[in-house]
Amino acid sequence: MSAFSAGTGVSRLDLPGRGILAALGRWVYEVEPVGAEGLHGLGGAVLVSNHVSYVDALVLQLACPRPIRFMVDQSSCRGWFSRWFTRTFGAIPLDLMRPEAGVAAAQEAVERGELVCLFPEGQVERTATLLRLTDTYRRVAEGVGAPVVPVWLESLWGSIFSYSGLKLFWKWPLRVPYRAQVWFGEAIAAEKAAPDVVRERIYDLGAAAFAARTEFGEHLALACVRGLWRKQFESVVTDGFQDGKQVSGGMLLAAALALGRWLRDHVPERRVGIVLPPGLGATVANLGCVLADKVPVNLNFTAGPAAVRACLVKAGIATVVTAEAVVGKVGPDFPWPERRLDLPGVMKGLSKAGILAWRVLLLVFPPRAYARVMGLPLDGGDREAGLLFTSGSSGEPKGVVLTHRNLLANVEQCRMALPREGLDVLVGCLPIFHSFGFTVTLWWPLISGPRLVTYVSPLDTGRIVELVERYRPALLFTTPTFLRAYLRKATRAQMASLKMIVTGAEKLPSALMDEVEAKLGVPVCEGYGMTEGAPVIAVNQLDLTKDAVALPGFPTRRQGSVGRMVPGLAVRVRDPESGEDLSIFKTGMLWFKGANIFPGYLGAPEQSAAVLVDGWYMSGDIGRLDEDGFLYIEGRLSRFSKLGGEMVPHGTVEAHLLEAFGAGQEGPCLVVTASHDPIKGEALVVLTTLDLEWAQVRDELNRRGLPNLWVPRVIKKVEAIPVLGSGKLDLKGCEKLASAE
Repeated sequence: MSAFSAGTGVSRLDLPGRGILAALGRWVYEVEPVGAEGLHGLGGAVLVSNHVSYVDALVLQLACPRPIRFMVDQSSCRGWFSRWFTRTFGAIPLDLMRPEAGVAAAQEAVERGELVCLFPEGQVERTATLLRLTDTYRRVAEGVGAPVVPVWLESLWGSIFSYSGLKLFWKWPLRVPYRAQVWFGEAIAAEKAAPDVVRERIYDLGAAAFAARTEFGEHLALACVRGLWRKQFESVVTDGFQDGKQVSGGMLLAAALALGRWLRDHVPERRVGIVLPPGLGATVANLGCVLADKVPVNLNFTAGPAAVRACLVKAGIATVVTAEAVVGKVGPDFPWPERRLDLPGVMKGLSKAGILAWRVLLLVFPPRAYARVMGLPLDGGDREAGLLFTSGSSGEPKGVVLTHRNLLANVEQCRMALPREGLDVLVGCLPIFHSFGFTVTLWWPLISGPRLVTYVSPLDTGRIVELVERYRPALLFTTPTFLRAYLRKATRAQMASLKMIVTGAEKLPSALMDEVEAKLGVPVCEGYGMTEGAPVIAVNQLDLTKDAVALPGFPTRRQGSVGRMVPGLAVRVRDPESGEDLSIFKTGMLWFKGANIFPGYLGAPEQSAAVLVDGWYMSGDIGRLDEDGFLYIEGRLSRFSKLGGEMVPHGTVEAHLLEAFGAGQEGPCLVVTASHDPIKGEALVVLTTLDLEWAQVRDELNRRGLPNLWVPRVIKKVEAIPVLGSGKLDLKGCEKLASAE
């Protein structure tokens, strides 16, 4: 008699053991299958799933209406439990060094009409992101012509038996039952199941599953109450500008609630402007607006009067919260609206007894009950929660509407992507009117992130170095422009507490990264985002290759890339001219879809329709993914010139020139742009503060193997490279300089 029942792969003798394990699993896990009906009548097939915990096989089987044969690493089948599990589930051992026997056994099972599942990453994820997919699944499927079914396991990251904080995460007390979802995708024909296609489909499932989370339908105010309730006795914000003033989560919530009630009674408009630098005041003002169910609009006070005035008109802002000290600094030309509120004055007029009473109530009620007692909004979802204006680096600022869902999703993506281990204090010095400052150094620390040490300006790097030395933070967000200043001002000893520095807003030169790591001893991890993505899209993470088993796809950062995408995002790469879908491993226009992608621009349906199609956002950036899932940004479409029928990337030419001539420069010293050419249409121009000759540039680029077509024809000396207040290059200003006589 055969050891296995026909078509099941389960030992008749071990069916009772299988039933006991299933019953135990259902007691611990409440599993909801999505799309499992597609498995009925499918016959033999290969399931390909992400791998986020050591109980993925059990959870997947609980969700699947048919028995599954799992392919498991032979080296992990030596213990008594592993041997029993292998026998009970009819698992197929796979020798990674000599996989032929395991592949053949899997093919036989599929030919008998069974489901065979494997986890092609070959290991449990350490960073909640999809690693390299080995080709074993493809060998099984193509050998017998079986379809491949992508699978996504949702909500298991951060649970017991998963890695969180880059170590095995034992969450105690154990929450029973633990709710999880298993999403089954549409079957892919064996001949079409290439790694890029399967990876793309798994991303799609992950984005759909992530977006379906019910907590993203809540109000940002409720999420903040919940986060501050957990930290009501802990210091949440330390104001580095006000002599280190510290505020606990409970007192911050009580003060912001008092402000919120005042705003609700005295400000009739739904949108409220805020003109404040990073700090305790900006935190209270934004939180107060949200608790009042109003929309905070942080205005870029470094922009010109015309740009600010346009933002005020577009947003319909009649009231701005600021401070008299800020009024004196922004200058007499700042276009203040009809009503200007002095935040310190308003806070002094609030009842201290009332604030204390609300603080005491926080001790009595759990978060949701507290929110109800205080009359706070509970449901937000797709309603507007924040309004930011783009930096205007390539044109007039656009109003980006961010919903409660967008912000809550991106906060959760930050929590999942950045390791918990040791990242307990964060330096927040990026302006709140910048999308990174708005989400990552404002809402993330309040809801689920690390403690925040604030400072009013990223330009005062000397003072920020002193704060790092004093408060011992582990995480610093900055831009490459500001990072150069840290090289001059900081010593290795002063920055010793930092576990990682994350850069964004502009391309991180490899030479700068190497210099910072050599001098300061801190890993520099480049990230990527945009205001329309709320903003985080991808980030490099701590490099664990020295301490981990060297398996394919394990590196957590890669020089030249912006890291792997945060969980919950789907991606497409399309031809920028035809719009045709390309392989995600080829270079083209990047499109993203996920819960953090904005719904559209304020009052601009035509602009919105130009970049949003069925929930997919056209980023305007040209890039690709590699087989390990790392994202590479080649440049913005606006930073390409079409010369001789070829798309020439300004950013690539610029990077080579910076490596050759930009070493040791304190700020931006050159930029590649374009100007009108009456014969060829466009001509590449180098704007530089250096003394460069055209022959030098030509010889250096030729030596580096760049084609002659990519050699700029004009070298133009300027006093300074135009830069915006956020640290980004002012591309519009650069174009004007290049086109000027």
